[in-house]
Amino acid sequence: MKSSPFNAIIAAVAVSCSSPGWAASSAPAAAEHGMVVTAQHHATKVGVDVLKRGGNAIDAGVAVGYALAVVYPAAGNLGGGGFMTIQLADGRKTFLDFREKAPLAAAADMYLDRNGEVIPHLSTRGHLAVAVPGTVSGLEYAREKYGSMKRAELVAPAIRLAQRGFVLEQGDVDMLREATEDFRKDAASAAIFLRDDAPLDVGAKLIQRDLARTLRDISRRGVAGFYQGAVGAALAAASKAGGGL
Repeated sequence: MKSSPFNAIIAAVAVSCSSPGWAASSAPAAAEHGMVVTAQHHATKVGVDVLKRGGNAIDAGVAVGYALAVVYPAAGNLGGGGFMTIQLADGRKTFLDFREKAPLAAAADMYLDRNGEVIPHLSTRGHLAVAVPGTVSGLEYAREKYGSMKRAELVAPAIRLAQRGFVLEQGDVDMLREATEDFRKDAASAAIFLRDDAPLDVGAKLIQRDLARTLRDISRRGVAGFYQGAVGAALAAASKAGGGL
């Protein structure tokens, strides 16, 4: 792990995930020595706090990535992937691609019928559409190569947000309501994101204890805590049980 102060290593960093345009807050802000911009204000605060504690921009980006897995489930998630664009203080630039990959058992014709025609929605919905997540691998690679803080320090804010919960604002509620019908189709999701089969309202607290346990495994064991052990086995078992690979 490289150790260096914020102003000596990173000029800019961006973590990107594909997502609709929901925003939980829109208050303007200005800064002179650094700025954190995310899709959710709790995640933004996590990144700012990391910088205030002496972390560099990569440290902040990694902490934000884990926090978004808790507070912005529409796109920030451990089960997906992303990109990271980095410019170092000396002008060097690099780009990390940690998008999802197809499972080793995947085949080129797995979404086609016997006539070679595409089966509608098979590649976008259901367990057969699930790829191998890249988020944890990508965030940990960035932290180890360019970060200055320990993993546990960067994952801790996300663990707290998941374990203790956070109060939903209008933007959060609007985002979650879009997936109401999908939540109703999955009992485990409904137990977290619905109350009495109805969407959560503004002022409700979203608590995700299972996610907190997963984040603790990552905090302790890094990528092995996600891709191997109990978490990895549970992911593989759920995929197979649902007709995936």
